[in-house]
Amino acid sequence: MRSIRFVIIAILFGLGAAADSAGAGEAEAWSGLRAGRHVALMRHADAPGGLGDPAGYRVDDCATQRNLSARGRADALKIGARLRSEGIVFERILSSPWCRCLDTATLLEMGPVKAEPTFGNAFVLRDQLNALTAGARAVIDQWTGSGNLLVVTHGANIGALTGIQPASGEIVVVRGGSGGGREVVGRLALD
Repeated sequence: MRSIRFVIIAILFGLGAAADSAGAGEAEAWSGLRAGRHVALMRHADAPGGLGDPAGYRVDDCATQRNLSARGRADALKIGARLRSEGIVFERILSSPWCRCLDTATLLEMGPVKAEPTFGNAFVLRDQLNALTAGARAVIDQWTGSGNLLVVTHGANIGALTGIQPASGEIVVVRGGSGGGREVVGRLALD
């Protein structure tokens, strides 16, 4: 009986600690973005249909790709509104050239969006994973703006850069610049 009580207390303590660390990660992410000089790696909003894209997809033709659902479009608008309400500003916005990423970035209404091929879908282009990841690291390491950089990309890309597999619409905040080493500051799940 005593060991059961110990296990229950240990589980409750563990759950509390996990909740505290998740909250701290969110607070640190907000703080970093407010301070500037950070990079926000955002996974595109909800785009149903599994992983990757249908056979025969073309990056230049949205009709051949997985696209944002109505929920994904609404979530992107909501996330943008929340970021603006928190006073977050992005000096530059880059996106994977895939339509679901470009659409997410545009719907955030945070500023002009530029397609950047090095953030292309690492799941679909897995034979290019090392080159894509190296290119993405270079972009992040070279970020020296006084403001923040937003990158809207795919879960596989963020996973390769940070070891974190984010949910749709989730943002992983990292330090930019050569001194930052892509250190994860925190995470924001805003949808």
